[in-house]
Amino acid sequence: MSYRVRVEMQIKEFVMSLGMEHRRALKRGLKQLESEQGDIKALGDDLEGFYRLRVGPFRIIFRYREGKVIECVYMNRRALVYEVFEREVIGQLKEASGTKKTTTGGRRPSD
Repeated sequence: MSYRVRVEMQIKEFVMSLGMEHRRALKRGLKQLESEQGDIKALGDDLEGFYRLRVGPFRIIFRYREGKVIECVYMNRRALVYEVFEREVIGQLKEASGTKKTTTGGRRPSD
């Protein structure tokens, strides 16, 4: 099954701040994400409904949206990504959606 991957500006800017080798690896990782390939793991607790893609020392946080869309919402080095994402980004996503749940209940939308 093929998805359209949508990438937030924070990720684009982060990728552009890296060296060429890391940029290439991350672009490959995002391309593979279109077909749900790569080191993907569902997140739990307060991050339920989000997933992470591991690309070397980096983690990309994403979620499934309606219409076969994967929305990549945050990226950072592994040592920082979960703490910063949970503290700063998830609150903004909840506010933008107007609800406490910003996901499809932790499941992928059926389309």
